[in-house]
Amino acid sequence: MKAVVLAAGEGTRLRPLTEDKPKGMVEVDGKPILTHCFEQLVELGADELVVVVGYLKQNIIEHYGDEFEGVPITYAHQREQKGLAHALLNVEEHIDDDFMLMLGDNIFQANLEDVVRRQQEDRADAAFLVEEVDWEDASRYGVCDTNQYGEITDVVEKPEEPPSNLVMTGFYTFSPAIFHACHLVQPSNRGEYEISEAIDLLIQSGRTIDAIGLEGWRIDVGYPEDRDEAEERLQGKQVEA
Repeated sequence: MKAVVLAAGEGTRLRPLTEDKPKGMVEVDGKPILTHCFEQLVELGADELVVVVGYLKQNIIEHYGDEFEGVPITYAHQREQKGLAHALLNVEEHIDDDFMLMLGDNIFQANLEDVVRRQQEDRADAAFLVEEVDWEDASRYGVCDTNQYGEITDVVEKPEEPPSNLVMTGFYTFSPAIFHACHLVQPSNRGEYEISEAIDLLIQSGRTIDAIGLEGWRIDVGYPEDRDEAEERLQGKQVEA
């Protein structure tokens, strides 16, 4: 299974850490965030890494070259950062089967293998890791509703009044059907092509999408203090959030 990593972002909220490097090259516990991502994806069985680059892309390309731990790397260039659905379309030509998707600014110590296993069962068209957060924080994320079977029935991006406190994390598995949905996505109020809208289109078309509850922890490294927290957790080998 191929693995797509989205790493085109500028990381303006991480400044000054990103003044001379892309967000994915910010070091956490002695190595770039992308190295943490790649290591986990290789462990999960990725046979190719397809990396979407943009801001200061040469830093990433020169650092990793054309392979990581023996697994080939293919680079796709996102010229403008217009949302995750837009970023994903940059890799469409490289994907012809089910694949993993990881956001290249997340640090995980979690049950990612459960998501991959669910996709391989051929019961679902997509699966992703979801996390319960405090209600007051839910509006910062893509919020999910699920039915009694753990299938996702609705996804809303950063809603003012969240329908639940169950949110998407940065790890997914998809079939190539996600690309057709991404082509249909219209810009949101934020002017971005949202992955949550593409997922909602899959649901409306009758596709089955499974939610896998997060066991362990993950940190979206958006601010310098997030990097510090991720580093402390990795060094302390913490299990719970």
